[in-house]
Amino acid sequence: MASIALSRVAKTYPGKHSNYILRDISFDIADGEFVVLVGPSGCGKSTLLRMIAGLEEISDGEIRIDGQRINDTPPAERGLSMVFQNYALYAHMSVFENIAFGLRLARVPKAEIMRAVQAVAKMLQLEHLLERRPPQLSGGQRQRVAIGRAIVRKPRAFLFDEPLSNLDASLRADMRVEIARLHKQLGATMVYVTHDQVEAMTLADRIVVLGPSGVQQIGAPMALYDAPANIFVAGFIGSPKMNLVPGRVDQHGRLRIGAGLALDWANPVAAGEAVTLGVRPEHLVPDARGPLAGTVVLVERLGAESHVHLEVAGLTQPLVVALQGPPPPLASSWAVRALPGRLHVFAPDGQRIDASPGTPADAGINPNGFPEVA
Repeated sequence: MASIALSRVAKTYPGKHSNYILRDISFDIADGEFVVLVGPSGCGKSTLLRMIAGLEEISDGEIRIDGQRINDTPPAERGLSMVFQNYALYAHMSVFENIAFGLRLARVPKAEIMRAVQAVAKMLQLEHLLERRPPQLSGGQRQRVAIGRAIVRKPRAFLFDEPLSNLDASLRADMRVEIARLHKQLGATMVYVTHDQVEAMTLADRIVVLGPSGVQQIGAPMALYDAPANIFVAGFIGSPKMNLVPGRVDQHGRLRIGAGLALDWANPVAAGEAVTLGVRPEHLVPDARGPLAGTVVLVERLGAESHVHLEVAGLTQPLVVALQGPPPPLASSWAVRALPGRLHVFAPDGQRIDASPGTPADAGINPNGFPEVA
């Protein structure tokens, strides 16, 4: 396996006005690590993966594999295997021939090809499908064939470009488990691109969140979930996404939101400054005496969990509450409170404001999740 290092990597397309798709991208991927590049459509994550693979030229910066600069190394000589979104299988070839294709190009002896393909087919539960052709396979089976073709070459690292986006929800869940199992079994370095943050959270050792202005945050899934660096990450990581509520700082240094709710904050913020308060739907809990009271305007029933949309006076958008158990009736009055330690505050520039050292993030909050209004 291999380590991969990106240093100030950039991509621009020539023209009258240079248009940077990516700029100043720097991070390292350790040997055997599973790193997921996640972000909205158009942020450049697939372009970055293709630059690592050698399918796109690097405009600036450098990429190293095991310390060796590979900017000008042809794709075939980088020792990487890529699994594409559209499978890229040869329809006229059998499953066996598709998996063996790269080995035959490398002039590997037939006996060795047979052993390698049989081993990979067993690993991916494809033994009974080796004589079929891709049009005779389901989407999940085709994706397993594409992964098998990558595995059989024993690459230095695997690159996945949104491999599950063409599958239905059930197959995506099954394939997530399959890919996680393969990573554990192979101990391989894997770089995985997706716009689906659920895939990112469940598969990654570390996540690289990309946005319109480049890398937003890098860290373990739960580190990004518990302490998002900015509003972009807060709104992107987590399902359903974090509630983000506009507020302001009054003359006493307290944060005020909605119709008079006040929050004491341990970190001094300039009076009159606009801030944003964030709280995840699963960190709001029902409480008849809770300070966030309003009217239930929508209930999304998802089986074991419901998403309750609560319209609170003074807030421009309803709060979403992730609720286990029976939800409240539509149009009923309802109240919730925030769990201690689960509130986030963001500055006007969108960056996270941390509490003073040694002070809980929601210091000054009463048991209802907010202090009493002065």
